[in-house]
Formats: sequence, structure tokens, C-alpha cells
Amino acid sequence: MRAILFFANGTEEVEALTPLDYLRRAGVEVTFVGLDDKVQTGSHGISIITDISSTELDLSEHFDMLILPGGMPGTTNLEKSKIVQSLINKAIESSLYLAAICAAPSIYGKLGLLNGKSATCYPGFEKYLTGAKVENKKVVVDGKMITATGAGAANEFAIELIRALCGDDKANEIGKSVRFL
Repeated sequence: MRAILFFANGTEEVEALTPLDYLRRAGVEVTFVGLDDKVQTGSHGISIITDISSTELDLSEHFDMLILPGGMPGTTNLEKSKIVQSLINKAIESSLYLAAICAAPSIYGKLGLLNGKSATCYPGFEKYLTGAKVENKKVVVDGKMITATGAGAANEFAIELIRALCGDDKANEIGKSVRFL
């Protein structure tokens, strides 16, 4: 299994690093991509070094899941990226998993990708989840769409990403190993 996880300046650090860590523990190959540069500064002033920059990303490579962490202005920076938009389109065309946490589900909502689906987001961003049935839950899984509310849901979000890509046994194994389950 392979996932692409973006990090832009202004991203909520926990919402990116928790899924990155847990997915790698589960054996998922995660490409951690910095928007335009390998070094990014999160929403709380923490500098993060990613694996590659978005300009180095091979857009023709296969992946199973695209993950967008939230935070501001990280979400806005991701939404404006032509590379992120291209990968969203590729995921839709290939029926791949789309995951987002905090404000980032608004990116999918504005594109109409949540129409008729259950979803959640950080409070105040519900208006951008166009056509979605908004649920007051930490994490919502609806088919190949996985959304979560914010940093406090990062553990549960990460476990659900593992469940989607690797199954219940691996999700439970990792959840227990990190003392989440």
C-alpha cells in the first residue's frame, strides 16, 4: 500500500505527523511531501523536513490514498496547489482513498466530492462541505472518503487510515502498540 501525505506552511503538525508515524508503523509506504519545498513551518512554528518537495513528486506513480492535514493557513495553501488538485483528480478517476482532517475536508467539499456522503471537519468549516451529511463525530468513514475533526482526533484518524489500507487486524495491532486501543 502507498499513500501520499502533504505538508504545507501553516499545517497543523499533529494532524500530519501522527498519521505519517502510524501508517509507517503499519508498513504503509508513505511519501511525505512538502508543498514547493522540503522544509515547511507548521501552524505552531515547528519546522518540518519532508521526504521530498511537491516539485520532485512523480505524478505518474501509483498511490492508494491521498491525505491532507488541516490547520491554517496550511489548508488554504494546499487548496491553491495545482499539484494537490491534480492528485485529487487522479484519486477520483482511479477510485482511490481521499482523507482529510480539520479544515482540509473543506477542499473536498468545495470540489463537490462530499455530495451525498457523510463527513466531519473542524467546527466552523461545515459550510464548505457542500452536499455532505455533516456528522458530529471525531472521524467519519464513508466509502473511500475519510474525514476527521482536528488535532484531538489525529490518533483515531490515523487508525482508520490503517484500517482502510491494511485491514482490522493491522489497525488493532498498531492501535494497541501505541496504547491507543
